[in-house]
Amino acid sequence: MNDILNQVEILDRRGPENPRIKSVCFDSRQAEEGAVFYAIRGTRTDGHDYMDQAVSSGAVTVICERMPARTAGHISYVRVRDTAEALGWGAAAFYGNPSAKVKVIGITGTNGKTTIATLLYQLFTAAGGPAGLVSTVRNMVGDKPLPVTHTTPDALQINQMLSSMAGAGCTYCFMEVSSHAIHQKRTAGIRFEGGIFTNITHEHLDYHKTFREYIKVKKTFFDRLPANTFALVNKDDRNGKVMVQNCPAKIWTYGLQGIADVKGKILESHLDGMHLVLDGFDFWSRLVGKFNAYNLLAVYGCALLCGMEKEQILTLLSEQMPVKGRFETLRSARGITCIIDYAHTPDALKNVLAAIDKLRDSNARIITVVGAGGNRDAQKRPVMGQVAADLSQQVILTSDNPRFEKPEEIIEQMIAGVPDDRRNDVLTIPDRREAIKIAVMLAREGDIVLVAGKGHETYQEIEGKKYPFDDREIIQGLLV
Repeated sequence: MNDILNQVEILDRRGPENPRIKSVCFDSRQAEEGAVFYAIRGTRTDGHDYMDQAVSSGAVTVICERMPARTAGHISYVRVRDTAEALGWGAAAFYGNPSAKVKVIGITGTNGKTTIATLLYQLFTAAGGPAGLVSTVRNMVGDKPLPVTHTTPDALQINQMLSSMAGAGCTYCFMEVSSHAIHQKRTAGIRFEGGIFTNITHEHLDYHKTFREYIKVKKTFFDRLPANTFALVNKDDRNGKVMVQNCPAKIWTYGLQGIADVKGKILESHLDGMHLVLDGFDFWSRLVGKFNAYNLLAVYGCALLCGMEKEQILTLLSEQMPVKGRFETLRSARGITCIIDYAHTPDALKNVLAAIDKLRDSNARIITVVGAGGNRDAQKRPVMGQVAADLSQQVILTSDNPRFEKPEEIIEQMIAGVPDDRRNDVLTIPDRREAIKIAVMLAREGDIVLVAGKGHETYQEIEGKKYPFDDREIIQGLLV
């Protein structure tokens, strides 16, 4: 037991010193004979209310922030300052500190995390060795897929996956690191080999409450990087410098403007890819848009810092396809282009629409289908409506994942941001399937239909249930 408490400040301790531990959990329903139970304060429930239940199920150790009123003499109770952080260190120790055996690269920021992590995974896999991936879209141990529950899983899942990656011979793991995960200490106990900062815009204010707090949480990831690691940051984002203030790691930059360690320039853009100069080399990518140029720079820079040769990186990177649900393009025989994208923040939507605007013919229209998630940051809804109206010729506001809110009310909040002179160009169709159908029906030859917000997701969450729903399948059926 001393191993799982090695990096934790112990405030109080009662009961046997070294019980034999067979498993680790923070859900009392998963407690079994020989388990250590971490009582964690969550957003909805408090694990301290379930300590007795865990003991009844066989837990031999309880790690908590406050001792129970009554303790069992045969159970070890350990009081610590932060059980979420203690769980991270405990999970790492229980699984043999796998991040010491696999080089973990963390990617954080508002937009671009999934594309960068996925491209890095594909790049290193194509280079000939097994790699690991922890992302919004999929988790991979070599070529073996694992279930996805969160952008960044809990500490137990992360360490279990890293342990599997070490066992499968993976040298690297590329991991999306969300602000929720940082704040909830899910990555405590993981030794990162390096970190990448993409950008930061208004998002998750339902959770973090203020933009300042959101930035502060993101920054703590870089504050904790060891001195012998690297921090690769987007120099063109004004918060890039903020992220690495007092960062112990070696700092590297990438950008499209001004001076940077890794520099790029877009020469040509088309719907099927773009031509860039990347670090002095001519380069063709199948990815599209300025935002993807930044993603490619981050991938290239990271691969260089991990020891890969320039020529190999560029050759393999030019072969990579767009990530599922990220500017994914489908075309019909009658000349209509449909683009599926996960854009669910104002900045992401603006980036995608700006990229489409540069690629369309002068007489072609952009028809945007977009909604906003329920029980999430409501402040961005009118901004999303405004962005869609400003950069599209036709807008259809619809349902996203309404969760426990009424789609009609979410749509009304989005309409509030639409300028008065554009209201006639906005349709409201709460049924997402019908909204996509109407968008395709309205499209003429050369028009581009953007279906935004859900991207790779294959479900729609309504009233606590997930129903099968795949934008891509629906569009494919309409384009036949």
